[in-house]
Amino acid sequence: MSKIPSNSVPTPSTTQLERELRQQIPLVDAMQLQVVSVADERVVLQAPLLPNINPHGTVFAGSAASVAILAAWSLLHTHLQRLGVDCQLVLQRNHMEYELPINDTFKAEAQYLETADWPRFISMLQRRGRARIAMKSTLTCGAQIVAHFEGEFVALARS
Repeated sequence: MSKIPSNSVPTPSTTQLERELRQQIPLVDAMQLQVVSVADERVVLQAPLLPNINPHGTVFAGSAASVAILAAWSLLHTHLQRLGVDCQLVLQRNHMEYELPINDTFKAEAQYLETADWPRFISMLQRRGRARIAMKSTLTCGAQIVAHFEGEFVALARS
């Protein structure tokens, strides 16, 4: 694999990321997902209750998990994009823990796990064409933390 470029590109805008998500993942439209913010170390997405509602009047767990996964994927994707790295990202494993029912618009804020080793991840991707990294998302509804996501993503270099 060729060296990863040292020159970086700007962080995409919320509009650019939202457009990309809508084009690549049809479920994003159905969920009415919105990109709230995009920064170097975090991405925040949100979704309303009504298109994600279950028979109990709260958010369907699958919708909550999807938003959490998409937030983590988006953070990793935009970070690699800024570095000029062309790769495919896939979720290898994940765990969701729900603390409270979600009964309104909710947000997912993605960050890297404290144990994530970004330099090692990039080095492995350069040398082997694939690498793994741990990510997390915290879901909130209003001011309350309602769920936690942790997952491991694999980056596969494109030739």
